[in-house]
Amino acid sequence: MDGIKSHYTGGSLQISSEVVEKIAWHAAEEVEGVKRVSAPQTTTKALLDKLTPTKPVRVEIKSDVADIEVALVVDYGTKIPEVSEKVQQNVKDSVQNMTSISVAKVDVVITGVEAAQPQ
Repeated sequence: MDGIKSHYTGGSLQISSEVVEKIAWHAAEEVEGVKRVSAPQTTTKALLDKLTPTKPVRVEIKSDVADIEVALVVDYGTKIPEVSEKVQQNVKDSVQNMTSISVAKVDVVITGVEAAQPQ
């Protein structure tokens, strides 16, 4: 199991990287201006070059420290730098508060911009 291991009196706690991915996913979606968490669009050639599909949230944990990458589609008209900073902070805070795993960095990749659908 990938993840962090912490020892507690009478036992231990293991948190998988998949759990950290879900926390990061939900934290990113909470930020105003984020349409959705979405993997980058890949061409057929790119799919053939890479056998593993790109995930919208990737977490790498080394020595009890996480590096996180989140791919997003944002609302049209959103100030992308501001939304990116809010996503970085919210993801970092959420992961650290819920898991006690230190977050070294949160990379944000904007994969698209979408206008609101008329109602």
